[in-house]
Amino acid sequence: MIFVDTSAWFSRYVPKDPNHAAAKWFDDQAHDEFVTSDYVIDELLTLLKARGNVERAVEVGNALFAGEIAQVEWVSKADVEQAWEIFDKYRDKDWSFTDCVSLVMMQRLRITKAFAFDQHFRQFGTVTSARKAYCRASSDPFRVPSKHL
Repeated sequence: MIFVDTSAWFSRYVPKDPNHAAAKWFDDQAHDEFVTSDYVIDELLTLLKARGNVERAVEVGNALFAGEIAQVEWVSKADVEQAWEIFDKYRDKDWSFTDCVSLVMMQRLRITKAFAFDQHFRQFGTVTSARKAYCRASSDPFRVPSKHL
């Protein structure tokens, strides 16, 4: 299983995003099941709508809530309590509360890989970077094959 963060979902479904080609490539290549949380979906749908992509937000939201593109895990009270401890303990980090919830959920589900483009998951030590994977697989990391646009 691969935990998918807001940054990866946004890049995957917004063609103008700088990481879109890498996100689409990673999505096309991944063989593991994607898992995400209701908190991540909340962030994603809010971000899409705020950036003028309300139709895309509804389309992606419907697919996520129907379980078509990922397994949705619901945050528990215990997850929130543990996340709060992490959020409070690591005040020196730029981690959002949702990042902390994601970390707790990944630990609970024993997920060791995340699909994300922000540095927070790298700081957790559990990230699979789509950009790095794409660059390793491409003979020319600056040329994006048209099928990934």
